[in-house]
Amino acid sequence: MIYNSFAKLYDDLFDPEQYNRWLTYTEERLSPHIHQVLDLAGGSGRLSVKLARDGYQVVDLDFSSAMLSLADQHAREAGVSVGLVQSDMRDLDDLPVFDAVVSYADSLCYLPDFEAVQTSLNQVSAHLSKGGRFLFDVWSTYQTDQVFPGYCYNTEADDDSQSFMWRSYADDDVAHGVIHELTFFTRNDDGRYSRQHETHFERTYPLAKWKLALSAAGFNKVDVRANFGLSAPNAKTTRWFFDCQKG
Repeated sequence: MIYNSFAKLYDDLFDPEQYNRWLTYTEERLSPHIHQVLDLAGGSGRLSVKLARDGYQVVDLDFSSAMLSLADQHAREAGVSVGLVQSDMRDLDDLPVFDAVVSYADSLCYLPDFEAVQTSLNQVSAHLSKGGRFLFDVWSTYQTDQVFPGYCYNTEADDDSQSFMWRSYADDDVAHGVIHELTFFTRNDDGRYSRQHETHFERTYPLAKWKLALSAAGFNKVDVRANFGLSAPNAKTTRWFFDCQKG
């Protein structure tokens, strides 16, 4: 289960400013009549809580029970109500229809193949009201093919209580695929360090293929931007931001 062994460590590490930028991107695109929002693969609920604070009725769906436990904790601390559903993002059958669906942090890139992506997009469309909005982001092929291979990031806490290593490699068996090796070292009470490690696999597809899949799922209006919607994409865009409307 993705993130299940160190959900809390990952949640603490993630840059909170990212959630503020996703929130701005979302709220700038949702009309006033939109109330019910599904946060697809919403993880620890950081964005869900922000949306709930702003008056939206939010459901956080995630595959990881550990992440959903954190989401429940964050919602209680913020004094807001967030619905929590544990499910695969390809299976929304038990959910109602929403005014909008959001899915960020390249969550769709974790699906194993394009058939799985199409299934998830079809499910999103089936659970959106007519005219509903689907907002999401994914890695570009430039990011997976040029930036990630050989990428390395290391950081440690000022008090030496925790350190984190992130290394990425090209997946030679998968077009536009990438392998992430994530390792945490956490200091125990006895001064020794415990090690927690996970390997994550992601893949993306050419922009034209994403657009075809969205059209096949019933989205008749698709706008693609870069930099959290602030600029047009170009050959070196690292993350594509999609604003899709169901016909």
